[in-house]
Amino acid sequence: MKIVSLVIKFLPQHAAQVREDVHKVPGASVKADSGAGKMIVLLEDGPDYAVSDSILGVHHVANVMSVTLAYEYSDDEAPLSEAPVHRGEVT
Repeated sequence: MKIVSLVIKFLPQHAAQVREDVHKVPGASVKADSGAGKMIVLLEDGPDYAVSDSILGVHHVANVMSVTLAYEYSDDEAPLSEAPVHRGEVT
């Protein structure tokens, strides 16, 4: 599972079109709209697409001027291993 949130910027007069086009990107949903040309978009991966593809899809939405990665979560990374702790007498 991977979850990403993006902040996208655009001219306010394009808000309706940007929102509509963002919803066409696989795994994308608009979670907040400032009304002043900024939206927070949540992306979740799915069985047929990767989050990285969806980030590019949002970036290519017409009238989007910038896309900023605000948060990323992934639970399928290998756990970090720690060095073994040796307890015993020091000689």
